[in-house]
Amino acid sequence: MFAGIDEVDWASMEHAYGPADDVPAMLRGLASDDPVVREAALDGMYGTVHHQGEVYACTLACIPFLFELVVDPGIQDRGSVVELLTSIGGIDLGEDDEDEIAEEEIEGAANYAMAATAVTAGSGVFCELMADEDPGVRLAAPMALAGLHSHPLRVLALLRERLPVEPSEEVRLALIEAAGRVALRHRALAGQAAGWLTRLTGEGFPPGLRLAALAQVARCAPDALPGDVVRVVSGLLRQLRRTPARRSAPASYGTGEARPGPAADVIAAVDAHGETAGAGEPSAEERAASTTRPGQGRALSDEELPARAAPWTADLLRTLHIGLDDRVAERTALLADQLRSPDHQQRIDALRMSSALVRVWRGSYEELVRLVGEQLATPEPRLADVAAQVLEDLFGLAAPAADALAARVAADPASWVRDWPSGPPALGSAVKALARLGDPRAVPALATALERREIPHDVGFTIGFLGAAAAPLTEVLRRRLGEVRLDEAAYDRASPLLMALTAIPADEAVPEVLRMLRGAPAYRGEWLRTAALRALGSCGPGAHGAVPELRALLRDPGAVSAVEAVEAARALWLVSGDADAVLPVLTEGLRAGRVHEVRAAVNAVAGLGTRAAAAAPRLRALLHHEELWLRVDAAAALWEVSGRAGESVPVLLSAWERNRQARVRVAECLARMGAADAGPDAAEALRAELASARRHNAMDGAFGSHDTYEDERLLEFCRRALRGDTGKGPMK
Repeated sequence: MFAGIDEVDWASMEHAYGPADDVPAMLRGLASDDPVVREAALDGMYGTVHHQGEVYACTLACIPFLFELVVDPGIQDRGSVVELLTSIGGIDLGEDDEDEIAEEEIEGAANYAMAATAVTAGSGVFCELMADEDPGVRLAAPMALAGLHSHPLRVLALLRERLPVEPSEEVRLALIEAAGRVALRHRALAGQAAGWLTRLTGEGFPPGLRLAALAQVARCAPDALPGDVVRVVSGLLRQLRRTPARRSAPASYGTGEARPGPAADVIAAVDAHGETAGAGEPSAEERAASTTRPGQGRALSDEELPARAAPWTADLLRTLHIGLDDRVAERTALLADQLRSPDHQQRIDALRMSSALVRVWRGSYEELVRLVGEQLATPEPRLADVAAQVLEDLFGLAAPAADALAARVAADPASWVRDWPSGPPALGSAVKALARLGDPRAVPALATALERREIPHDVGFTIGFLGAAAAPLTEVLRRRLGEVRLDEAAYDRASPLLMALTAIPADEAVPEVLRMLRGAPAYRGEWLRTAALRALGSCGPGAHGAVPELRALLRDPGAVSAVEAVEAARALWLVSGDADAVLPVLTEGLRAGRVHEVRAAVNAVAGLGTRAAAAAPRLRALLHHEELWLRVDAAAALWEVSGRAGESVPVLLSAWERNRQARVRVAECLARMGAADAGPDAAEALRAELASARRHNAMDGAFGSHDTYEDERLLEFCRRALRGDTGKGPMK
């Protein structure tokens, strides 16, 4: 084995962490009889030679030796090596990708292409491995063929031939998944693959296989799904809960039992799924544990494995949900059924899928959210924790679960604050979810959190959602702010308190806020003073005692940063209404050197409304700035100070089309204008947004904790603009 491995100039190549002269040892480690050595070698291959999916020259040099390993029946854990080869050869650069390759990426792209060619050339080996004695190899081979073999029609036929005689339930599911993969990669075969998969969804087949087939039909031919797909899937889940996953022996047919007609393969598959266990075959859990590897979606984490009758059910359901895509009503009904399952793990999986659904698609989720809230009362702590985390990210959409959240918060004070091994403490998910609803029942938990020696870092953000309901917290906020030492840690300690006082606001806290403004230390002093100025401004006329201090800052603008000068002017305007005193400072801020400084001034000018009409020429000039977000702010401010939409709307609609993330800000401005003033083009854009089923900020593979909240804000602004409810008042 490994003939010629020492003749390769490994030292001249590199992997992710330097010279590749350690690669031969890793390859030999994959052939070791010691499972610890094999595991370390495989981790090394993924961590260096194929780091994060990269293909290096040394990766290419490994391919022949990896093929040697997979065909040697004396090697253990060959399924993991098959998966490694599949991953190395599975990067598929389409024409669009090739057009976008930068000059410095050409070598990497060439390596991907050579790897795909090399592994595809040897992929005939995977056909033979479909009948290997090792179930781990048989588990990996179908997806290798589906992703790499150059004759997909032959692969599809092989999958169909193998299904009736395959004894392992988990491998049978891999055969079904591979058929779906073939259909997705080769659309000309989608009809043929979908036809076979659809027949496998019929009654008479084992429930796990039917569910797997339904999931793949949803991905490659969703129109072929049964009209009552939710009822069918719910019934299959109930069957799977009643009957633990089993392995089956191959079918055995007597002489003269040929199956006539086009359904012969289907009948053979039905006969193949008897209840006789495969002799000596490892359990599904053992196979999953032994084959967990990057690139294999079916293997589950250690945390998920215990007490699962069918450990692959969650993966099949996730695949089904991906296939159902924008069929929100059906997905919601299916998740509601999953959340009623007696299986705690299935409910945890449903919670996570519910979060993914709501995060991407708009819809009516009241009943689903109510069921999520019911999980908070379960004695299973992990289930309750996941439910609270889901509700935390729903913000206003969590309203149907408000009572359940309040009950959870009242019953479990230990969950109000979470301490971490490193970093500051944070509020618990249930407390944040309840507060984000503006529910005053969160106040006692927040008051307790504010009494801790180290205050949770997110308490200020959270109190902001309570508004006036947080007024009972004023005294403790004042006291804790008064206790803050004005040293290098002052900003970290004071910022959550100042943010909370900005949101309430509280006139009686002005003395404590002024102490921060006057005594801010050098370290992060600008940040601390800015936070204090915002808190003072939020008090409006109630902070009249701070006017001398604010005027002093404006008389000596060189003593503070550009942002501080703008914040001081804004605060003075909100407290005193003296436009003549603040406008010169803000106008100067419009000419600041940094974009964030100019944006601060632009937004402050907008708050003055028509009193800042003199700033209109400078705002018009900023409509042509290269920074999109500054253009949007300038357009909104120009309308505020001039009352004329003609110049602003084209800029806003351009930003709407160019950057989806800007839509919330644009819609907010259009809502203040009203659709009638904004014009027909704006109204059309707003209606199109409301008609879209997908959230404006939904991205595949990435999301933020505030995505749903921001999208719901966008929808509300769109509705407000179209119905003419401008809500126009002083800009905050």
